[in-house]
This record gives sequence, structure tokens and C-alpha cells, in this order.
Amino acid sequence: MSPKDLENLQHEVASLAKRQGDLEDVVLEVMERREAAQERVAELTGRVESVQAKVDDAVARRDAATAGLDAETATATKERELVAASIPADLLKLYDKLRAQSGGVGAARLYQRRCEGCRLELNITELNEVRAAATDAVVRCENCRRILVRTPESGL
Repeated sequence: MSPKDLENLQHEVASLAKRQGDLEDVVLEVMERREAAQERVAELTGRVESVQAKVDDAVARRDAATAGLDAETATATKERELVAASIPADLLKLYDKLRAQSGGVGAARLYQRRCEGCRLELNITELNEVRAAATDAVVRCENCRRILVRTPESGL
């Protein structure tokens, strides 16, 4: 082997050693980045699990509230059916018609001379008509046309 070949070989070995060192540095950097990424994945996985637990809790509370509302609706529906059975058919028909026209409220309490359906105070003429009406007469608000329910607090 000639000195030139030996020199080339030594140069090639040095070059390969440098290249190996560079590649080892790259491998170390990739390993560090991978480790950081795995830590981030673990952190994010924990956050996702925390958020999912909150979602599951909210869904469970919503479902429980919905079940409670369904039970209340069923009870109110049964109570309404019992009350509706004792009301004359023509009055119930009028009430249902008014309820459909007035956003679900067909009758309103007359409270301190004010219709609680439209929240307007009845004028003196309207109040006198309500006072003069028989206790079993159906009285309606002149403004919103709802049936007025008279109570001791009506202000008559």
C-alpha cells in the first residue's frame, strides 16, 4: 500500500468518523424531540381525559334533568286532565283556542287591576265591567283577549 493510498484511507476514515458523529448527533436530537413529543402527547391525553370526564358529567346531569322534567311534565299532564274534566267543554275549547293564539297562555290572573297576561292595567271602565260580572261569568282582558282569573288580590 502506497503512502498516498494510506493517506486517502486515513482521510476517508476521518471523514466517516465525522459523518458518524454527525449522524449520532442527529439521532440524539431526534430522540430528544421524540421524548418531548411523547411528553406533550401524555399531557394532552390527560387534558382530553379531563375534558371528557367533564363532558360525561354534564351529559349525565343533563340526562337526569331531562328525566326530571319528563316526570314533571307527566305529572302536570295528568293533573291538567283531571282539572280539564271538571271544566265545561265550551270554556275549555275557548281556553285552548286562546292558548294557541297567545303563546301558550290562555288565561291570566287579574292582579292589582293588572292583567298578568299582557301586563297592562285595566282602565276604570273595564274594572267596573269586571266588578259587575257574575262570579261564574267568563271575563276577558280587552287588550290581550285572555280569560281573566279573578282572585282576592285582583284589586276589585
